[in-house]
Amino acid sequence: MGRPRGRHGFGPFGRSFMEGGGMGGRGFGMGRKLSSSDLQLLILKLLDERSRYGYEIIKELEERSKGFYVPSPGMVYPALTYLEEIGYATVAADGSRKLYSITEPGKDYLGKNLATADALFTQFDRVGERMDQVRRALRDEESGEEPADSGRRGSRELHRARHDLRAALADKWHSSREEQRRIAEILARAAAEIAGKQG
Repeated sequence: MGRPRGRHGFGPFGRSFMEGGGMGGRGFGMGRKLSSSDLQLLILKLLDERSRYGYEIIKELEERSKGFYVPSPGMVYPALTYLEEIGYATVAADGSRKLYSITEPGKDYLGKNLATADALFTQFDRVGERMDQVRRALRDEESGEEPADSGRRGSRELHRARHDLRAALADKWHSSREEQRRIAEILARAAAEIAGKQG
């Protein structure tokens, strides 16, 4: 598998952010993007759980990454068409919609690459968790409350940094998708660096 090729992926993350996850040579490293074959594998994994419509696949990937990875219809539907062409998926008309299901050859291929598919979703969970940490920090700043597990108040510098970050995000809230993706990458890198340093 490999065709078609999509433009969007996780983007060029720092190694400290995307390393690990037990993916070996396929781990997200410097400049690693989610490839078309990776997307096809994730789709097969979702279809193996149950038959789905194309928009359900997009929604599920968005939810599992907590909004960080949202493939466009222009990526997902060509991938579904390709999976159908090579016999890994079938499509059934359901009114004006198309319902996709995995085939036995698709199950066989997924079984041989299940570790990779699981590792990709593990990375989704890790990215989503880090983004949630950023969101929680911003909510705490907005409400003026300290995190529930915090035993002491943050320094003046930390509060100022949180305030400045929230203001900067507010200014960019309605920016283009590309700009929002750039900001999300910056926040994810920052969250990873913060989480990786103790003391």
